[in-house]
Amino acid sequence: MSRDRAGRSPRRLRSIGVRSLHRFALATGAVTVLSLTASGCVVVHGEREIVPAATRAEAARALKDFTTAYNKADKEYDRSLDADRVTGPLADIDGAKLKAGHKNNPDGNPSHAPLKFSDAKFVIPEKAAWPRWFVADTAANKGLANSRWLLVFTRGSANDVWQVSYLTVLAAADVPKFQTDEDGWAQPVTADDAALAIEPDKLSQSYSTYLKAGGDGFAAGTHTSQWRAQRKKFASKPGLARQYIDEPMTSGDYAPVGLRTTDGGALVFFTTHRYEKQTAAAGTEIPTPTADVQALTTGEIKQSLTLEFISNQAALDPPKDSGDGVAVLGRIEGLTGAKGE
Repeated sequence: MSRDRAGRSPRRLRSIGVRSLHRFALATGAVTVLSLTASGCVVVHGEREIVPAATRAEAARALKDFTTAYNKADKEYDRSLDADRVTGPLADIDGAKLKAGHKNNPDGNPSHAPLKFSDAKFVIPEKAAWPRWFVADTAANKGLANSRWLLVFTRGSANDVWQVSYLTVLAAADVPKFQTDEDGWAQPVTADDAALAIEPDKLSQSYSTYLKAGGDGFAAGTHTSQWRAQRKKFASKPGLARQYIDEPMTSGDYAPVGLRTTDGGALVFFTTHRYEKQTAAAGTEIPTPTADVQALTTGEIKQSLTLEFISNQAALDPPKDSGDGVAVLGRIEGLTGAKGE
């Protein structure tokens, strides 16, 4: 899926569902979420030539360089140390986590344990023009056993380094089979692919609308029907009300990317932006936020606290004629800001 590039990562893992992991959960309350220098560059003779987005050796080097930078940043709680290796939604989530960590632990991360990847498989699409991107499908030394980490690497030109824009963590059984040619190269889907249940460039808006009003466009699951039910449950509790606003994000490095699956559908990565406003009833107070939330909070918390999140999803978008809804397989969400009033 071609994207227009614009400039814009994972610290701790917590479980929200049987089949998904989420990182960077900073908010209190109802939601518990998971929160290269180019070498061996592909030579392109013209922007219209369809070529692999990267060589397999280049993809392996990109993963290694990301991991090195990520671990340095995590150890020091210094967002500058991996700022050139992340972009899009992951950059927002990672940067906020490091900012909060540094404010609360200026000497570095006392709980740092290096992230290590293994059994890496690279799903590399063939496409023309820039930007180019590929998916690394790996095991890791963190999270639940038998889970797979899917990282989307992207770059806008041959002179740019590879950066990770999307990350999701799935049970190994949930990773779909990708359609490949005889040489093992994957097939990207276009942003306006009308053969899918929901066109990829409409997924962010459709998901935001679904979370507010429901509907039948998405399959039941942890990140759809169950999350809506959870929101409803916590929307109004004695002494505290919650309001939710969801917004699409679709441009630049927040644009969706997708790979064709063998069943005729596609695995699509997309971004949403949301706010959660907590308002205390008269005579009561907002529950004391965690230290990480406080580190990202501006203003004084009197009667309300508005939390701002960036969320990236991985969804299985089925063929339009299948009659199935889009299945959101994984969601990684991180608090990026908060305001007290």
